[in-house]
Amino acid sequence: MEERIEKAVSLFKEGYNCSQSVVLAYADMYGFTKDQSLRMASSFGAGIGRMRETCGAACGMFLLAGLETGSIDPKDNTAKSNNYKVVQDMAAEFKLRNGSLICGDLLGLNGKKIVISSTAEERTPEYYKKRPCVKMVEEAARIFGEYLKDSK
Repeated sequence: MEERIEKAVSLFKEGYNCSQSVVLAYADMYGFTKDQSLRMASSFGAGIGRMRETCGAACGMFLLAGLETGSIDPKDNTAKSNNYKVVQDMAAEFKLRNGSLICGDLLGLNGKKIVISSTAEERTPEYYKKRPCVKMVEEAARIFGEYLKDSK
């Protein structure tokens, strides 16, 4: 598990968004290629499309939860319910560890007017210093890894 967590953090530091980093760290377990994983998770970075909504790292964790427990039969309410429980439990743990699931809150933008821009920010040493995103990526990857360990 630690290796996958370190991989997620390393991917984020390479410039992948928070969601991509978490998903790609585990995607090989589900037969996804690197490109498929990166494309699947790309829209969830920076709080879903840089709108500062649900944390992208948490969204990546939820995508992985779907790969692990997601329902494929539209009439299988038991499977749907099981997946929703897994996601809710992971969300609760993420909130417990980090204080929120909301990107804007995690970035300390509470009460400030959030300016939505589609322009991705350049990754510089200053970028990493002013954001808790590395920790969010680490926590999301760890929570998913703990889920896998505990569910076996």
